[in-house]
Amino acid sequence: MRIVVGLGNPGARYELTRHNIGFLVVEQLAAGTEWESTTNALVADCRLSDTEQEVLLVKPQTFMNGSGEVFEPLRTQTDVEPDNILVVFDDFLLDFGRLRLRRGGTDGGHNGLASVLQHLETENVPRLRLGVGPVPEDVDDIDYVLTRFAPSDDIDELVHRGCAATACWVSAGAEAAMNQFNGCLPLSPRVGHTS
Repeated sequence: MRIVVGLGNPGARYELTRHNIGFLVVEQLAAGTEWESTTNALVADCRLSDTEQEVLLVKPQTFMNGSGEVFEPLRTQTDVEPDNILVVFDDFLLDFGRLRLRRGGTDGGHNGLASVLQHLETENVPRLRLGVGPVPEDVDDIDYVLTRFAPSDDIDELVHRGCAATACWVSAGAEAAMNQFNGCLPLSPRVGHTS
């Protein structure tokens, strides 16, 4: 079994914000599957299309900085090792549409990932960063990720890329997913829309 954790903030205020791209990816992956409420997360147990691999999709309901708290109850329910957990989240340092999948490493300044690594007590946790940048020069980083996507942002394609990379990680492993998706080009603004 594998676990895919999409990071974001709960509540209508944060829907469709850049910081919630992890939620959008796991919601798409869970399409047609019921979400169940646990102590501090929403979970969906399903099989991804085109694979027989069982996957537990997770949306922490603790707000971003407490994302790692979901692993306390999950540890009692599953025996999944950290290298079978994929964390999906936003990265404003990557151009919009670029992906970066890694097997492990530091949190890179992302508070949600930092919380996950702290609670799992290891940096060897696979992660998929979805590019939502760049941040405009006159905008604070935190303000930027908490704003909604611009009308010109091709959110559907970004979510599609995130889902495809996640499915590849589940079915073929980290190396295959890295080779296929880490080199993808940024997404151009949608024609007919302005920021």
